[in-house]
Amino acid sequence: MKIAILSRNRKLYSTQRLMVAAQARGHEARVIDPLRCYMNITSRKPQVIYKGEVLQGFDAVIPRIGSSITFYGTAVLRQFEMMGVYSANESVAIARARDKLRSLQLLARAGVAMPVTGFAHSPHDVDDVIRQVGGAPLVIKLLSGSQGIGVVLAETQQAAESVIDAFMELRADILVQEFIKEAQGADIRAFVVGGRVIAAMRRQAKPGEFRSNLHRGGRAERIKLGAAERALAVQAARTLGLNIAGVDMLQSAAGPVVIEVNSTPGLEGIETSTGVDVAGRIIEFVEKHARPGKTATRGRG
Repeated sequence: MKIAILSRNRKLYSTQRLMVAAQARGHEARVIDPLRCYMNITSRKPQVIYKGEVLQGFDAVIPRIGSSITFYGTAVLRQFEMMGVYSANESVAIARARDKLRSLQLLARAGVAMPVTGFAHSPHDVDDVIRQVGGAPLVIKLLSGSQGIGVVLAETQQAAESVIDAFMELRADILVQEFIKEAQGADIRAFVVGGRVIAAMRRQAKPGEFRSNLHRGGRAERIKLGAAERALAVQAARTLGLNIAGVDMLQSAAGPVVIEVNSTPGLEGIETSTGVDVAGRIIEFVEKHARPGKTATRGRG
């Protein structure tokens, strides 16, 4: 097969691993920077042009689209889909997952367990939103944040009001979320490929930090998930229409809850901590499902 890997940087661990895994299985793989692509949008012969070259003959595309280029990156991916190229994660599913509010609403509609979450536009409604999520301590998240950036723990009512007022003054969209104290600074990343959890790790925040992201100094270890965690991760990925997803969960007193579903999960942390050849499993999935004109599994909404 001829596989396009949409990535801005061929030196990134995830991009390199996908290249090596594809080549090891006899495929031709090529890294394409989506921001260097431009498009001929026509009903008769849609095209993607890359640095002056018309891209042709690809059987599949694996999108590695960062959150900062979601709009243009998904537009390029849609163009490949219009050309009949199979995408491991479809553009509509990536856009759905990147919209944190929309994704949480879809997960809630599907009955996926989550922390209590509030959203409001007016500063006059702040007190009521805080009460609805159970009061302080609580977590405040920027809708546009990633890798733990824009996530604040407010330990008191006054601190919560001050942080929310500051974000609203900047006209930033935020979510207010129940703080799961019993998680004790740890979360679970379940890596889902094709409706199955293929690897999982527990990430523990460094002392004095509640965010467990590896980019923020957290440490990771391999874990074996129970049936409830596996089912929840698969349900979350399927609800958003993602064939490849990193589902982040917390262990609450009432059981596991989903806090985020990542459409472009990094491979370094999960492969290093678990020893699982995740890149190889992704290539295997693409081999089994890539057909001309075939699209990925669609979520709802």
